[in-house]
Amino acid sequence: MDFITALLEDYTLRTVALGTALLGAVSGALGSFAVLRRQSLLGDAISHAALPGIGLAFLITGSKYPLILMIGAALTGWLATAAVMVVTSRSRIKYDSALGLVLSVFFGLGLVVLTFIQKLPDARQAGLDAFLFGQAASLIERDVVTMAFLGGVALLLLLVLWKEFKLLSFDLEFAQSLFLPVRALDLMLTTLLVMAIVIGLQTVGVVLMSALIVAPAAAARQWTDRLGIMVALSMIIGAGAGVAGSLLSTESSRLPTGPTIVLCVTAVMVVSLMVSPARGILWCRLRRRHRNRQLRQEALLLDLYALAGQHRDRFHAHDESVLIIMRATRASVRKPLTALAERGWVRSSGLAKWSLTQAGVEESQRLMRERAS
Repeated sequence: MDFITALLEDYTLRTVALGTALLGAVSGALGSFAVLRRQSLLGDAISHAALPGIGLAFLITGSKYPLILMIGAALTGWLATAAVMVVTSRSRIKYDSALGLVLSVFFGLGLVVLTFIQKLPDARQAGLDAFLFGQAASLIERDVVTMAFLGGVALLLLLVLWKEFKLLSFDLEFAQSLFLPVRALDLMLTTLLVMAIVIGLQTVGVVLMSALIVAPAAAARQWTDRLGIMVALSMIIGAGAGVAGSLLSTESSRLPTGPTIVLCVTAVMVVSLMVSPARGILWCRLRRRHRNRQLRQEALLLDLYALAGQHRDRFHAHDESVLIIMRATRASVRKPLTALAERGWVRSSGLAKWSLTQAGVEESQRLMRERAS
């Protein structure tokens, strides 16, 4: 309740929370396509490549107006993307190597430009270095308006071209067979990703922005196999992490908002990786243990069925030591026998002897037919 009260009453906190929520939603939506297309590192390259654009935009215009700086960041980010495409298509350099090369070159150029700006005899350049790690607390109403406008345009274009982007992400060859402008669609989707990145530079910074592109989508992917649901979940996770990071950072004056947002969304991703029903590590391990236990029980049941086949009486009791010899260890016999008895497929005849029941015989025959087919 204290968080809600602070959010409603504090203008600065409300502005920052709204801005970070917008950023998280846009990044989550467009990051879903980057993750599905295995272009997660492209977001990292674009965010680092945006730094020289910010510096050059300031040098050319002398203004720190957010929209001008975002345009500069978008131009160099898009230029870096084009450079990656040219390098990979016209040389033998692989995609990941091209990304690393472009990231390093553009980020180095950005640091040089920022260093040059800081040495200028002018106080107007103060605060530009905040784009390295972000400064969400400095968001004002016009910044949020700019973010909402650019993010709204990006989401609108995503909605209009939804079917084309979906086809591009899952079946490129089929899209080409339909004579869709694949290269133009690829360029458009990359441009939208650039827009999502540049609106978050002031909030999270070039170093951490790639986390907001990848983490919400990676978390959402663990919970669903449907693109629409994945995008919606990714937007919710991104927006929720933005608001949560903003609120948590208000609890301590030494806690930076941008890194806190990244830690929040990373925590959601880790939880999703661990406990999601379909792909969670814990659930997969539990399913594997259950399957192994089931296989041991079936193998032991078939052993009893094979032994029973050597006698006229199908319900002849067999000593447990024989089963231990067949299964190699006592542990691999005692627990499965108990489980089979609970299911009514075997029964104890006393003195560590076990025999099949009628239900056990029928289940053994079913397993034999299943394995034969």
